[in-house]
Amino acid sequence: MYVLTSGANVPDISRAIDLLDGYPPIAGRRGRPHRRFDVPLADTGYDSEAFRQACRERGMQPIIPRRKTSRIKGLGKLRYVLEQTIALLHQFRRLAIRWERRLDIHDGLVSLACALICCRRLIQSGQQRSCQHL
Repeated sequence: MYVLTSGANVPDISRAIDLLDGYPPIAGRRGRPHRRFDVPLADTGYDSEAFRQACRERGMQPIIPRRKTSRIKGLGKLRYVLEQTIALLHQFRRLAIRWERRLDIHDGLVSLACALICCRRLIQSGQQRSCQHL
């Protein structure tokens, strides 16, 4: 998981291009790894022609609904993973509201929270499999 931290009063769109460029290579088939994903999904907060053009320059076809128009059908099901991740991170009270002044401490807590979430998921999936064998 790649996390980019910004100030509370900074719009998300101002750091969106940095987020696209900083994302690590995507593992998959053998050979040269994909540098970027093919289709970024975003909500109406990222609806700007500059961001769409930046995505196209990087070889991506963005799926972003336009403001004041009908929504894209099925986008909510695809964005559910992101929304669920944010909700899981907000279960940790120190991450719901940022209290740390130092960025390195906050980033360390985010990494620790991500590791704990993954550990809990692995434990839950292991318990579900063991119950099926009974």
